[in-house]
Amino acid sequence: MGEMAVPDDALYGASSQRAVLNFPISGHRMPAAFIRGLALLKYASASANEELGRLDPDKGRLIRQVAQEIMAGGLGDQFPIDVFQTGSGTSTNTNINEVIANRASQLAGQPVGSKTPLHPNDHVNLGQSSNDVMPSALHVSVALALRDQLRSALVHLQRELADRSQAFADVVKIGRTHLMDATPLTLGQEFSGYAAQLEKAVERTDKAIAALHELALGGTAVGTGINGHPEFAGKVCAILREQTGIAFREARNHFEAQASRDDAVEVAGHLATIAASLTKIANDLRLLGSGPRSGLGELRLPATQPGSSIMPGKVNPVMSEMLVQVCLYVQGLTQTVILCGRDGHLELNVTIPLIAHALHEAIHCMSNGARVFADRCVHGIEADLARCDELVRRSLMLVTALNPHIGYDQAAAVAKEAFASNRTLREVVLEKGLLDAATLDRALDPRRMTQPGA
Repeated sequence: MGEMAVPDDALYGASSQRAVLNFPISGHRMPAAFIRGLALLKYASASANEELGRLDPDKGRLIRQVAQEIMAGGLGDQFPIDVFQTGSGTSTNTNINEVIANRASQLAGQPVGSKTPLHPNDHVNLGQSSNDVMPSALHVSVALALRDQLRSALVHLQRELADRSQAFADVVKIGRTHLMDATPLTLGQEFSGYAAQLEKAVERTDKAIAALHELALGGTAVGTGINGHPEFAGKVCAILREQTGIAFREARNHFEAQASRDDAVEVAGHLATIAASLTKIANDLRLLGSGPRSGLGELRLPATQPGSSIMPGKVNPVMSEMLVQVCLYVQGLTQTVILCGRDGHLELNVTIPLIAHALHEAIHCMSNGARVFADRCVHGIEADLARCDELVRRSLMLVTALNPHIGYDQAAAVAKEAFASNRTLREVVLEKGLLDAATLDRALDPRRMTQPGA
């Protein structure tokens, strides 16, 4: 395509520079975690090709050396191509091939661009196509991010919620359904529900990782494996399993593995579900902590910063607000992935860079959001014991416990009269002579209502 001027300090070549000039779109580069995953694939591919006798050991060693440098976070400035590029990600695959080859030239004392001792296509990309490498890098990098970032953050939040559940085990409070008073439960029971949501979120993360185990590598251009070695993908997957501890394996059907991105859509679904769980918890905590005098006020949330530029002393539930915004963003990103999966055509889905950006961004933000929420909100939550007791005592839904004694209709009449006259249930029942005081007090004991079978 003619001459192309490349910056003097660049380790990428003309093809990558063309992509830089062709796609000045968002300023968002491919995720660093994706580049590290792609480097890991190049590392494993060099080792596999060397085992198969297709690559000289010295060349394989150089590829692995540079790939390890990239995996460790080095050479990050050498990957300047925008997310919105060729949909196969060919530009980014070319980018890393050129960087590895040119960095190897530097290490060998050869001029950058000399393609000595490594050729970017013949050696670094040996047995590969962008069409099978990029989907594979997507799976590898996202699986690692799910395990190392999101899963650990969710486990941390689950433990903090479980700790609060134990701390609040003896705090009796009023339950609410439809945002209206219901029968009592303990604050510990309420928080145990939140902790269980996080347990399921961790399980969903594991399911998302499992959805990414199959790799497209070995299909080369369209899934037929042209120019590839039949044992190549299997050897690469074995090396990846050893390096990561994740059970990567060659795709059962390479045509599905390259034409569709259904596995990524499945991951997006799990992330959207986790975001829904986190949103529910964040909203509940800010409702229960609303006030301090005109809201529910059952919880005292940690004060992290002033809440108003005009109202002195105001403190807002900013950690809940942060997490809700994160989850809204994540669900938008996951919807993007779903649409990307839908819009694959024929033998190749050409939205891979955008899927990589959306999934890594979602995982990054939700991981940080969950961890900060755990540390700066959940960890420091306290119960307002007096407020919880006050609301329980005033609740009319304690009347539910009278059903077995006086019947539903009579109990309903008692509740209505107590509400209309601004009296307690106890006062109305005793006035009408419906139960003796001892039986009534036992029936209306809120703590017994939290464990009716005990």
